[in-house]
Amino acid sequence: MINKKTSFKNTIRHNWDIEESIALISKPILELVYEAQTLHRLYFKKNKIQMSKLLSIKTGSCPEDCAYCPQSAHYNVELKQEPLMSLEKVKKAAQKAYSEGATRFCLGAAWRGPTDKDLDKVCEMVAEVKALGMESCVTLGLLKDGQAEKLAKAGLDYYNHNIDSSEEYYGSIISTRNFQDRLDTLRRVRQSGLKVCCGGIVGMRESREDRADMLRTLANLDKHPESVPINLLIKIPGTPLEKVDDLNPIELVRVIAAAKIMMPKSTVRLSAGRASMSTSTQTLCFMAGASSIFMGDVLLTAENSGDDEDKKMFQQLGLVSEKNIEIKKL
Repeated sequence: MINKKTSFKNTIRHNWDIEESIALISKPILELVYEAQTLHRLYFKKNKIQMSKLLSIKTGSCPEDCAYCPQSAHYNVELKQEPLMSLEKVKKAAQKAYSEGATRFCLGAAWRGPTDKDLDKVCEMVAEVKALGMESCVTLGLLKDGQAEKLAKAGLDYYNHNIDSSEEYYGSIISTRNFQDRLDTLRRVRQSGLKVCCGGIVGMRESREDRADMLRTLANLDKHPESVPINLLIKIPGTPLEKVDDLNPIELVRVIAAAKIMMPKSTVRLSAGRASMSTSTQTLCFMAGASSIFMGDVLLTAENSGDDEDKKMFQQLGLVSEKNIEIKKL
């Protein structure tokens, strides 16, 4: 339990203002991490990390112009475009992920939003994932009325739809949709009864204030996202953000810690960008309240840390997977 002498309280809030959000993320780093880890242990088991696997089921040719994304049709990147994957291939990939220790299997498709015909096929994929006993998550872009309900009926657990950054900075990285489009899809997802997976990306030239405002938007939703992925920009050659300066790792730790404090019951996920992070940086992120990672060498189309490296890190840090088994080699 929290020591009565500490200066913070275990209070679930939905009324953060921008000034206190900025003040929180700017606290002395040791104080910030201590507060986040203390709150984390109220709701999560220490040293336990939830393992997920992410599969690109439809790759490339996305009409959106997200400046960070190699799957956008607007940029000249070295990426092989692939149509929607077959049900059998998805089933085999899910079985492999389950055998390697994943407890959640996530499907990502490079669409602005799914057609009803494509959504029916995704629903079949979700059913196969659920049959294995894993949690299911999909990220398919913007949803229309009725589509979230169809996914819920198929047994989907989570819908991922990141807000990416603050509302003020959003237009600097995306022009083909607006911030409200994101919020509208989140509303549809929540109304359908699905759990929400929603976070953002750091390292896109945004300010610390933008990061605080992104977290404020998430924390002030009527219900906190059950899953909050925090992604570090992967600088893909050919995208507009390929030459941005590296983000100071401590700024990433600040975002992780602030997310945990503002949404203490949510699973904060250390997501994209781990391949470029040192073990020390990842350790600080775990101390700050991150308790979930993606397995494997590839995250959609980008490089990921890899199971061999994760196995070494887990052994070094004394971490165990949610299934309490060692990470197996691919």
